[in-house]
Amino acid sequence: MAATLLVPWNAGASPGAAPVRAIQWSACPKADPPYPDPSKRTRCGTVEVPVDWAKPDGPTMKIAVARQQATDPKKRLGVLLSNPGGPGSSGLDDAYYADSPTEGYDKNIRSRFDIIGFDPRGIGRSGGLRCDEKLAGKIPTRPENAAEFQRMRSMNKQLAESCRAGSGPVADHMDSVSVARDMDAIRAALGEEQISFLGHSYGTLIGRQYARLFPQKLRALALDSAMDPSRPDAGRFLTDGSAAAEGGVRQLADWCAKNTSCALKGKDVKAVVRGLFARADAGRLFEPGPHGPTRKKVTADQLSGFLTDNLAKWNPEPTAEQLGALNSGKGKVSWIDGTPELAWRTVLCRDYDFRLRDWDHYRELRRQAASAAPHARYNSQALDMVLGCQGWPAAPEPEPARAKGTLPPVLVVNAKHDLATPLPGARRMAQEFPAGRLAVLDSVDHWLYRKCQSPLPARAVDSYLRTLETPPDGTVYPRR
Repeated sequence: MAATLLVPWNAGASPGAAPVRAIQWSACPKADPPYPDPSKRTRCGTVEVPVDWAKPDGPTMKIAVARQQATDPKKRLGVLLSNPGGPGSSGLDDAYYADSPTEGYDKNIRSRFDIIGFDPRGIGRSGGLRCDEKLAGKIPTRPENAAEFQRMRSMNKQLAESCRAGSGPVADHMDSVSVARDMDAIRAALGEEQISFLGHSYGTLIGRQYARLFPQKLRALALDSAMDPSRPDAGRFLTDGSAAAEGGVRQLADWCAKNTSCALKGKDVKAVVRGLFARADAGRLFEPGPHGPTRKKVTADQLSGFLTDNLAKWNPEPTAEQLGALNSGKGKVSWIDGTPELAWRTVLCRDYDFRLRDWDHYRELRRQAASAAPHARYNSQALDMVLGCQGWPAAPEPEPARAKGTLPPVLVVNAKHDLATPLPGARRMAQEFPAGRLAVLDSVDHWLYRKCQSPLPARAVDSYLRTLETPPDGTVYPRR
Protein backbone atom coordinates (compact mmCIF):
# COMPACT_ATOMS: atom_id res chain seq x y z
CA MET A 1 0.00 0.00 0.00
CA ALA A 2 1.24 3.49 -0.83
CA ALA A 3 1.67 5.84 2.09
CA THR A 4 -0.62 8.85 2.05
CA LEU A 5 0.85 12.25 2.94
CA LEU A 6 -1.45 15.13 3.77
CA VAL A 7 0.13 18.31 2.44
CA PRO A 8 -1.30 21.70 1.34
CA TRP A 9 -1.31 21.13 -2.41
CA ASN A 10 -2.31 24.69 -2.98
CA ALA A 11 0.10 26.28 -0.50
CA GLY A 12 0.45 29.95 -1.27
CA ALA A 13 -2.72 30.06 -3.37
CA SER A 14 -6.01 29.31 -1.64
CA PRO A 15 -7.16 27.51 1.52
CA GLY A 16 -7.62 23.78 1.58
CA ALA A 17 -5.63 20.56 1.44
CA ALA A 18 -5.60 17.43 -0.66
CA PRO A 19 -3.87 14.08 -0.18
CA VAL A 20 -0.66 13.42 -2.08
CA ARG A 21 0.24 9.77 -2.36
CA ALA A 22 3.81 8.53 -2.28
CA ILE A 23 5.04 7.69 -5.77
CA GLN A 24 4.74 4.06 -6.81
CA TRP A 25 8.03 3.37 -8.62
CA SER A 26 8.34 0.85 -11.45
CA ALA A 27 10.45 0.21 -14.54
CA CYS A 28 10.55 3.06 -17.02
CA PRO A 29 9.06 2.63 -20.50
CA LYS A 30 11.45 1.98 -23.34
CA ALA A 31 12.46 5.00 -25.41
CA ASP A 32 11.20 5.62 -28.91
CA PRO A 33 13.94 4.97 -31.53
CA PRO A 34 16.53 6.28 -32.17
CA TYR A 35 16.87 7.35 -28.53
CA PRO A 36 18.54 4.95 -26.07
CA ASP A 37 16.47 3.31 -23.37
CA PRO A 38 16.59 4.88 -19.90
CA SER A 39 19.30 3.69 -17.53
CA LYS A 40 18.47 0.50 -15.65
CA ARG A 41 19.02 2.50 -12.45
CA THR A 42 16.13 4.82 -13.29
CA ARG A 43 12.63 4.21 -11.99
CA CYS A 44 9.42 5.92 -13.07
CA GLY A 45 6.11 6.91 -11.55
CA THR A 46 3.45 9.63 -11.51
CA VAL A 47 2.10 12.30 -9.19
CA GLU A 48 -1.54 13.38 -9.35
CA VAL A 49 -2.18 17.15 -9.30
CA PRO A 50 -5.13 19.47 -9.99
CA VAL A 51 -5.46 20.67 -13.57
CA ASP A 52 -6.28 24.11 -12.16
CA TRP A 53 -4.49 24.87 -8.90
CA ALA A 54 -7.14 27.49 -8.07
CA LYS A 55 -9.60 24.55 -7.90
CA PRO A 56 -7.75 21.89 -5.87
CA ASP A 57 -10.86 19.71 -5.64
CA GLY A 58 -11.50 19.86 -9.39
CA PRO A 59 -10.29 17.58 -12.21
CA THR A 60 -6.81 16.11 -11.84
CA MET A 61 -3.99 15.00 -14.11
CA LYS A 62 -0.83 12.94 -13.72
CA ILE A 63 2.72 14.30 -13.87
CA ALA A 64 5.31 11.77 -15.08
CA VAL A 65 8.35 11.57 -12.79
CA ALA A 66 11.63 9.64 -13.01
CA ARG A 67 14.32 9.06 -10.37
CA GLN A 68 17.87 7.82 -10.10
CA GLN A 69 18.72 7.38 -6.45
CA ALA A 70 21.93 8.72 -4.93
CA THR A 71 24.78 6.24 -5.31
CA ASP A 72 26.18 6.85 -1.81
CA PRO A 73 23.40 6.96 0.82
CA LYS A 74 25.87 8.07 3.50
CA LYS A 75 26.69 11.24 1.53
CA ARG A 76 23.13 11.89 0.38
CA LEU A 77 22.03 15.54 0.64
CA GLY A 78 18.50 15.14 -0.73
CA VAL A 79 16.80 15.37 -4.12
CA LEU A 80 17.79 17.45 -7.15
CA LEU A 81 14.94 18.43 -9.46
CA SER A 82 15.60 20.07 -12.81
CA ASN A 83 13.86 21.56 -15.81
CA PRO A 84 15.43 21.93 -19.28
CA GLY A 85 13.38 24.92 -20.43
CA GLY A 86 12.01 25.17 -23.96
CA PRO A 87 9.54 26.33 -22.89
CA GLY A 88 7.72 23.05 -23.13
CA SER A 89 10.61 20.56 -23.25
CA SER A 90 10.46 17.12 -21.65
CA GLY A 91 12.38 16.83 -18.39
CA LEU A 92 12.43 13.08 -17.85
CA ASP A 93 15.74 12.69 -19.69
CA ASP A 94 17.63 14.27 -16.81
CA ALA A 95 16.87 11.23 -14.66
CA TYR A 96 16.71 8.73 -17.54
CA TYR A 97 20.34 9.37 -18.44
CA ALA A 98 21.72 10.82 -15.20
CA ASP A 99 24.56 8.27 -15.19
CA SER A 100 25.41 8.68 -18.89
CA PRO A 101 29.16 9.33 -19.32
CA THR A 102 28.44 11.96 -21.98
CA GLU A 103 25.11 13.58 -20.98
CA GLY A 104 24.88 12.74 -17.31
CA TYR A 105 25.87 14.30 -14.02
CA ASP A 106 29.27 14.23 -12.35
CA LYS A 107 29.71 11.35 -9.91
CA ASN A 108 30.05 13.83 -7.04
CA ILE A 109 26.50 14.98 -7.75
CA ARG A 110 25.04 11.51 -8.34
CA SER A 111 26.53 10.25 -5.09
CA ARG A 112 24.81 13.01 -3.08
CA PHE A 113 21.45 13.50 -4.76
CA ASP A 114 18.52 11.53 -6.03
CA ILE A 115 18.23 12.93 -9.57
CA ILE A 116 14.58 13.72 -10.27
CA GLY A 117 13.26 14.49 -13.76
CA PHE A 118 9.67 15.23 -14.72
CA ASP A 119 7.67 16.16 -17.78
CA PRO A 120 5.91 19.49 -17.15
CA ARG A 121 2.13 19.47 -17.39
CA GLY A 122 0.90 19.06 -20.96
CA ILE A 123 4.31 17.85 -22.16
CA GLY A 124 5.41 14.36 -23.18
CA ARG A 125 4.20 11.71 -20.72
CA SER A 126 2.38 14.32 -18.63
CA GLY A 127 -0.53 14.52 -21.04
CA GLY A 128 1.07 15.55 -24.33
CA LEU A 129 -0.41 18.69 -25.87
CA ARG A 130 -2.38 18.13 -29.07
CA CYS A 131 -2.93 21.04 -31.44
CA ASP A 132 -3.68 21.48 -35.15
CA GLU A 133 -0.17 21.25 -36.62
CA LYS A 134 -1.38 21.86 -40.18
CA LEU A 135 -2.97 25.13 -39.07
CA ALA A 136 0.22 26.10 -37.23
CA GLY A 137 2.21 25.66 -40.43
CA LYS A 138 -0.02 28.16 -42.26
CA ILE A 139 0.24 31.04 -39.79
CA PRO A 140 2.22 34.03 -41.16
CA THR A 141 5.53 34.23 -39.32
CA ARG A 142 6.60 37.68 -40.56
CA PRO A 143 3.50 39.71 -41.49
CA GLU A 144 4.19 42.28 -44.20
CA ASN A 145 1.11 44.46 -43.86
CA ALA A 146 -1.79 45.25 -41.54
CA ALA A 147 -4.08 42.67 -43.13
CA GLU A 148 -1.53 39.92 -42.74
CA PHE A 149 -0.88 40.96 -39.14
CA GLN A 150 -4.58 40.62 -38.39
CA ARG A 151 -4.72 37.26 -40.18
CA MET A 152 -1.84 36.05 -38.01
CA ARG A 153 -3.73 37.11 -34.88
CA SER A 154 -6.89 35.31 -35.98
CA MET A 155 -5.01 32.13 -36.85
CA ASN A 156 -3.13 32.17 -33.53
CA LYS A 157 -6.51 32.29 -31.80
CA GLN A 158 -7.73 29.36 -33.91
CA LEU A 159 -4.59 27.45 -32.99
CA ALA A 160 -5.24 28.03 -29.28
CA GLU A 161 -8.80 26.78 -29.72
CA SER A 162 -7.47 23.65 -31.44
CA CYS A 163 -5.15 23.03 -28.47
CA ARG A 164 -8.10 23.33 -26.10
CA ALA A 165 -10.17 20.98 -28.24
CA GLY A 166 -7.39 18.40 -28.53
CA SER A 167 -5.97 18.59 -25.01
CA GLY A 168 -8.75 19.78 -22.74
CA PRO A 169 -8.46 22.38 -19.97
CA VAL A 170 -4.75 21.76 -19.32
CA ALA A 171 -4.03 23.87 -22.43
CA ASP A 172 -4.99 26.93 -20.36
CA HIS A 173 -2.96 25.91 -17.30
CA MET A 174 0.60 25.28 -18.54
CA ASP A 175 2.07 28.47 -17.07
CA SER A 176 5.24 28.38 -14.96
CA VAL A 177 3.41 29.08 -11.70
CA SER A 178 1.31 25.92 -12.17
CA VAL A 179 4.47 23.92 -12.96
CA ALA A 180 6.11 25.28 -9.80
CA ARG A 181 3.12 24.10 -7.77
CA ASP A 182 3.40 20.68 -9.45
CA MET A 183 7.04 20.60 -8.32
CA ASP A 184 5.95 21.06 -4.73
CA ALA A 185 3.48 18.21 -5.10
CA ILE A 186 6.41 16.08 -6.37
CA ARG A 187 8.44 17.15 -3.33
CA ALA A 188 5.64 16.08 -1.00
CA ALA A 189 5.13 12.78 -2.82
CA LEU A 190 8.84 12.07 -2.45
CA GLY A 191 8.53 12.65 1.28
CA GLU A 192 11.16 15.42 1.25
CA GLU A 193 11.16 18.54 3.40
CA GLN A 194 13.20 20.49 0.82
CA ILE A 195 14.45 20.24 -2.75
CA SER A 196 17.46 21.47 -4.65
CA PHE A 197 16.62 22.75 -8.12
CA LEU A 198 18.67 23.26 -11.28
CA GLY A 199 16.87 25.20 -14.01
CA HIS A 200 18.15 25.73 -17.53
CA SER A 201 16.97 28.52 -19.85
CA TYR A 202 13.16 28.80 -19.49
CA GLY A 203 13.43 26.40 -16.55
CA THR A 204 15.02 29.25 -14.61
CA LEU A 205 11.65 31.04 -14.56
CA ILE A 206 10.05 27.94 -13.04
CA GLY A 207 12.76 27.92 -10.36
CA ARG A 208 12.13 31.59 -9.68
CA GLN A 209 8.39 30.97 -9.29
CA TYR A 210 9.05 28.11 -6.90
CA ALA A 211 11.27 30.42 -4.82
CA ARG A 212 8.46 33.00 -4.60
CA LEU A 213 5.85 30.42 -3.62
CA PHE A 214 7.84 28.02 -1.42
CA PRO A 215 11.04 29.70 -0.17
CA GLN A 216 11.36 27.47 2.88
CA LYS A 217 11.13 24.35 0.73
CA LEU A 218 14.33 25.22 -1.19
CA ARG A 219 17.70 23.90 -0.12
CA ALA A 220 19.50 25.20 -3.22
CA LEU A 221 18.57 27.09 -6.40
CA ALA A 222 20.93 27.09 -9.40
CA LEU A 223 19.77 28.96 -12.50
CA ASP A 224 21.64 28.40 -15.77
CA SER A 225 21.03 30.93 -18.60
CA ALA A 226 18.34 32.94 -16.88
CA MET A 227 15.08 34.36 -18.12
CA ASP A 228 14.17 37.94 -17.23
CA PRO A 229 12.03 37.71 -14.07
CA SER A 230 10.69 41.26 -14.44
CA ARG A 231 8.27 40.05 -17.13
CA PRO A 232 9.30 42.57 -19.81
CA ASP A 233 6.80 43.69 -22.40
CA ALA A 234 7.24 42.80 -26.06
CA GLY A 235 9.35 45.88 -26.77
CA ARG A 236 12.01 45.28 -24.14
CA PHE A 237 12.02 41.51 -24.70
CA LEU A 238 12.70 41.96 -28.43
CA THR A 239 15.16 44.83 -27.96
CA ASP A 240 17.25 42.99 -25.34
CA GLY A 241 17.32 39.89 -27.54
CA SER A 242 18.23 41.88 -30.63
CA ALA A 243 21.04 43.70 -28.81
CA ALA A 244 22.40 40.27 -27.83
CA ALA A 245 22.25 39.16 -31.49
CA GLU A 246 24.18 42.29 -32.43
CA GLY A 247 26.76 41.38 -29.81
CA GLY A 248 27.09 37.97 -31.43
CA VAL A 249 27.87 39.54 -34.82
CA ARG A 250 30.51 41.75 -33.21
CA GLN A 251 32.09 38.78 -31.45
CA LEU A 252 32.26 36.95 -34.79
CA ALA A 253 33.92 39.99 -36.39
CA ASP A 254 36.47 40.16 -33.56
CA TRP A 255 37.22 36.44 -33.87
CA CYS A 256 37.71 36.70 -37.64
CA ALA A 257 40.15 39.58 -37.19
CA LYS A 258 42.36 37.34 -35.02
CA ASN A 259 42.01 33.88 -36.55
CA THR A 260 43.45 32.71 -39.85
CA SER A 261 40.89 29.88 -40.01
CA CYS A 262 38.09 32.41 -40.59
CA ALA A 263 36.72 32.17 -44.13
CA LEU A 264 36.27 35.97 -44.05
CA LYS A 265 39.80 36.68 -42.84
CA GLY A 266 40.96 40.04 -44.17
CA LYS A 267 37.40 41.27 -44.72
CA ASP A 268 35.33 43.61 -42.59
CA VAL A 269 32.77 41.07 -41.33
CA LYS A 270 30.26 43.71 -40.28
CA ALA A 271 30.50 45.32 -43.73
CA VAL A 272 29.94 41.89 -45.33
CA VAL A 273 26.80 41.40 -43.24
CA ARG A 274 25.53 44.89 -44.09
CA GLY A 275 26.11 44.13 -47.76
CA LEU A 276 24.19 40.86 -47.54
CA PHE A 277 21.20 42.62 -45.99
CA ALA A 278 21.33 45.34 -48.67
CA ARG A 279 21.26 42.68 -51.40
CA ALA A 280 18.44 40.82 -49.65
CA ASP A 281 16.40 44.03 -49.37
CA ALA A 282 16.91 44.62 -53.10
CA GLY A 283 15.97 41.04 -54.01
CA ARG A 284 19.50 40.31 -55.24
CA LEU A 285 20.71 37.80 -52.65
CA PHE A 286 20.53 34.16 -53.70
CA GLU A 287 21.37 30.86 -52.09
CA PRO A 288 24.89 29.73 -53.01
CA GLY A 289 25.53 26.62 -55.07
CA PRO A 290 28.56 24.44 -55.88
CA HIS A 291 29.38 26.47 -59.01
CA GLY A 292 27.74 29.83 -58.21
CA PRO A 293 24.49 31.41 -57.04
CA THR A 294 21.26 29.47 -57.48
CA ARG A 295 17.96 31.11 -58.46
CA LYS A 296 16.52 30.75 -54.96
CA LYS A 297 16.26 34.15 -53.26
CA VAL A 298 17.32 34.73 -49.66
CA THR A 299 15.21 37.28 -47.79
CA ALA A 300 16.34 39.67 -45.07
CA ASP A 301 14.17 37.75 -42.61
CA GLN A 302 15.99 34.53 -43.52
CA LEU A 303 19.30 36.28 -42.99
CA SER A 304 18.27 37.48 -39.52
CA GLY A 305 17.15 33.94 -38.73
CA PHE A 306 20.49 32.55 -39.93
CA LEU A 307 22.43 34.91 -37.66
CA THR A 308 20.24 34.16 -34.62
CA ASP A 309 20.40 30.41 -35.14
CA ASN A 310 24.12 30.19 -35.87
CA LEU A 311 25.27 32.60 -33.19
CA ALA A 312 23.17 31.04 -30.42
CA LYS A 313 26.08 28.70 -29.60
CA TRP A 314 29.68 29.75 -30.22
CA ASN A 315 30.73 27.98 -33.42
CA PRO A 316 32.40 30.76 -35.43
CA GLU A 317 34.23 28.81 -38.11
CA PRO A 318 31.21 27.29 -39.94
CA THR A 319 29.21 30.49 -39.39
CA ALA A 320 31.89 32.58 -41.12
CA GLU A 321 32.22 29.97 -43.87
CA GLN A 322 28.50 30.10 -44.64
CA LEU A 323 28.44 33.90 -44.59
CA GLY A 324 31.32 33.75 -47.07
CA ALA A 325 29.30 31.39 -49.26
CA LEU A 326 26.33 33.76 -49.23
CA ASN A 327 28.64 36.63 -50.09
CA SER A 328 30.43 34.91 -52.98
CA GLY A 329 27.49 32.81 -54.18
CA LYS A 330 29.61 29.66 -54.12
CA GLY A 331 29.33 27.03 -51.41
CA LYS A 332 26.55 25.81 -49.16
CA VAL A 333 24.36 27.19 -46.39
CA SER A 334 22.59 24.91 -43.92
CA TRP A 335 19.36 26.57 -42.86
CA ILE A 336 18.21 25.62 -39.37
CA ASP A 337 14.52 25.11 -38.76
CA GLY A 338 14.22 27.34 -35.72
CA THR A 339 10.44 26.96 -35.45
CA PRO A 340 9.61 26.37 -31.76
CA GLU A 341 7.52 23.43 -30.57
CA LEU A 342 3.79 24.15 -30.44
CA ALA A 343 3.80 23.89 -26.66
CA TRP A 344 5.82 27.05 -26.15
CA ARG A 345 2.82 29.30 -26.90
CA THR A 346 0.69 27.66 -24.21
CA VAL A 347 3.47 28.36 -21.69
CA LEU A 348 5.03 31.66 -22.74
CA CYS A 349 1.79 33.50 -23.53
CA ARG A 350 0.57 32.79 -19.97
CA ASP A 351 3.82 33.98 -18.35
CA TYR A 352 4.57 37.14 -20.36
CA ASP A 353 2.31 39.86 -21.72
CA PHE A 354 3.55 40.34 -25.28
CA ARG A 355 0.26 41.66 -26.67
CA LEU A 356 0.64 44.44 -29.26
CA ARG A 357 -2.00 47.08 -30.00
CA ASP A 358 -1.92 46.80 -33.79
CA TRP A 359 0.19 46.74 -36.95
CA ASP A 360 1.69 50.16 -36.24
CA HIS A 361 2.81 49.01 -32.80
CA TYR A 362 4.50 46.01 -34.43
CA ARG A 363 6.29 48.23 -36.96
CA GLU A 364 7.57 50.43 -34.12
CA LEU A 365 8.94 47.34 -32.37
CA ARG A 366 10.80 46.35 -35.52
CA ARG A 367 12.32 49.84 -35.74
CA GLN A 368 13.46 49.64 -32.13
CA ALA A 369 15.00 46.22 -32.73
CA ALA A 370 16.85 47.42 -35.84
CA SER A 371 18.22 50.36 -33.88
CA ALA A 372 19.55 47.99 -31.20
CA ALA A 373 20.93 45.56 -33.82
CA PRO A 374 22.08 47.41 -36.97
CA HIS A 375 23.91 44.32 -38.26
CA ALA A 376 21.50 41.58 -37.13
CA ARG A 377 18.22 43.52 -37.64
CA TYR A 378 16.48 41.54 -34.90
CA ASN A 379 16.61 38.37 -32.83
CA SER A 380 14.45 35.90 -34.75
CA GLN A 381 13.75 33.64 -31.77
CA ALA A 382 12.53 36.59 -29.69
CA LEU A 383 10.37 37.82 -32.55
CA ASP A 384 8.89 34.34 -33.04
CA MET A 385 7.81 34.40 -29.42
CA VAL A 386 6.34 37.89 -29.55
CA LEU A 387 4.36 37.22 -32.71
CA GLY A 388 3.22 33.78 -31.55
CA CYS A 389 1.38 35.39 -28.63
CA GLN A 390 -0.61 37.84 -30.78
CA GLY A 391 -4.26 36.86 -30.62
CA TRP A 392 -3.64 34.11 -28.06
CA PRO A 393 -6.91 34.11 -26.08
CA ALA A 394 -5.65 33.05 -22.63
CA ALA A 395 -4.50 36.14 -20.74
CA PRO A 396 -1.17 36.13 -18.89
CA GLU A 397 -1.27 34.85 -15.33
CA PRO A 398 -0.85 37.45 -12.57
CA GLU A 399 2.43 37.55 -10.68
CA PRO A 400 2.33 35.19 -7.67
CA ALA A 401 2.65 36.82 -4.27
CA ARG A 402 5.99 36.35 -2.54
CA ALA A 403 5.54 33.95 0.38
CA LYS A 404 7.33 34.55 3.66
CA GLY A 405 10.45 32.53 4.31
CA THR A 406 14.23 32.62 4.10
CA LEU A 407 15.85 31.64 0.83
CA PRO A 408 19.24 29.96 0.51
CA PRO A 409 22.05 31.61 -1.48
CA VAL A 410 21.11 31.49 -5.18
CA LEU A 411 23.57 31.00 -8.05
CA VAL A 412 22.88 32.34 -11.56
CA VAL A 413 25.28 31.58 -14.43
CA ASN A 414 24.96 33.23 -17.85
CA ALA A 415 27.00 33.92 -20.96
CA LYS A 416 27.93 37.54 -21.62
CA HIS A 417 26.52 37.26 -25.15
CA ASP A 418 23.48 34.98 -24.80
CA LEU A 419 20.94 35.43 -27.59
CA ALA A 420 18.21 33.34 -25.92
CA THR A 421 18.55 34.68 -22.37
CA PRO A 422 20.38 38.02 -22.61
CA LEU A 423 22.66 39.12 -19.79
CA PRO A 424 20.48 42.08 -18.61
CA GLY A 425 17.72 39.63 -17.70
CA ALA A 426 20.19 37.36 -15.87
CA ARG A 427 21.38 40.35 -13.84
CA ARG A 428 17.79 41.10 -12.88
CA MET A 429 17.30 37.44 -11.95
CA ALA A 430 20.29 37.47 -9.58
CA GLN A 431 19.03 40.73 -8.05
CA GLU A 432 15.69 39.05 -7.26
CA PHE A 433 17.25 37.19 -4.36
CA PRO A 434 18.73 38.59 -1.14
CA ALA A 435 21.79 36.34 -1.55
CA GLY A 436 21.78 36.05 -5.34
CA ARG A 437 25.12 35.79 -7.12
CA LEU A 438 25.79 36.03 -10.88
CA ALA A 439 28.79 34.39 -12.58
CA VAL A 440 29.37 35.23 -16.26
CA LEU A 441 31.05 33.31 -19.09
CA ASP A 442 32.83 35.78 -21.38
CA SER A 443 31.52 34.34 -24.63
CA VAL A 444 28.63 33.81 -27.01
CA ASP A 445 26.76 30.82 -25.59
CA HIS A 446 23.59 29.43 -24.03
CA TRP A 447 23.03 26.63 -21.51
CA LEU A 448 26.36 26.55 -19.68
CA TYR A 449 25.93 23.45 -17.54
CA ARG A 450 27.73 20.55 -19.27
CA LYS A 451 27.00 22.04 -22.68
CA CYS A 452 29.36 24.97 -23.25
CA GLN A 453 32.95 25.71 -24.24
CA SER A 454 34.25 25.98 -20.69
CA PRO A 455 33.96 23.49 -17.81
CA LEU A 456 34.12 26.30 -15.26
CA PRO A 457 30.40 27.20 -15.01
CA ALA A 458 29.43 23.54 -14.47
CA ARG A 459 32.11 23.16 -11.80
CA ALA A 460 30.78 26.24 -10.03
CA VAL A 461 27.21 24.88 -10.15
CA ASP A 462 28.27 21.44 -8.89
CA SER A 463 30.28 22.97 -6.07
CA TYR A 464 27.36 25.20 -5.10
CA LEU A 465 24.88 22.32 -5.13
CA ARG A 466 27.10 20.38 -2.74
CA THR A 467 28.20 23.20 -0.41
CA LEU A 468 25.80 26.14 -1.00
CA GLU A 469 28.87 28.33 -1.53
CA THR A 470 28.68 30.73 -4.50
CA PRO A 471 31.60 32.13 -6.52
CA PRO A 472 32.99 35.56 -5.55
CA ASP A 473 30.96 38.57 -6.62
CA GLY A 474 31.86 39.70 -10.15
CA THR A 475 33.19 36.30 -11.27
CA VAL A 476 33.86 36.16 -15.03
CA TYR A 477 35.02 32.93 -16.64
CA PRO A 478 37.19 33.03 -19.80
CA ARG A 479 35.91 31.34 -22.95
CA ARG A 480 38.54 28.60 -22.78
